[in-house]
Amino acid sequence: MAVQVFKDPYLFDFLGTDAPRREAELERGLMAHIQKFLLELGQGFAFVGRQVHLEIGDDDFYLDLLFYHLKLRCYVVIELKARKFEPGDGAQLGMYMTAVDRLLAHPDDKPTLGLLLVREKNRVLVEYALGGSSQPISVAEWETQLTRALPSELKGSLPSIEEIEAELSGDVGGEDE
Repeated sequence: MAVQVFKDPYLFDFLGTDAPRREAELERGLMAHIQKFLLELGQGFAFVGRQVHLEIGDDDFYLDLLFYHLKLRCYVVIELKARKFEPGDGAQLGMYMTAVDRLLAHPDDKPTLGLLLVREKNRVLVEYALGGSSQPISVAEWETQLTRALPSELKGSLPSIEEIEAELSGDVGGEDE
């Protein structure tokens, strides 16, 4: 069901050309453009909250984004990663989904859906990491049109954001005048 509801990839052109490198930057960018983000998600999504506090046992957790899907009658947990997919990401999202089902959902709600938005994913690794899970989890990439349009042979030859930042933070004038 999660695969049918969510698309892959998501285009975040509205964030600009400087792709966020940290989850907090990505989350702030999406919240600043919540209307555009809702349109990118598709019909039926209602925003519930960001950094939603969950107390599990004696520990505090904060899920990135929480939505409710009006047509499906279920919560949707979105976990953001400004990096490539890692196997533990699915377990984290699954825990959040279980907590939402037990702590927030109404008895008439359908089971919570999970969407893990990552910068990059290896489909085989995702299948192995989530293959034993019965929870409705989808893993999708997010990108900007700029990165999508760039030919693959150029992607590796251009400087990284870190290299550009290092160059810009250096002494631009060179020698003293």
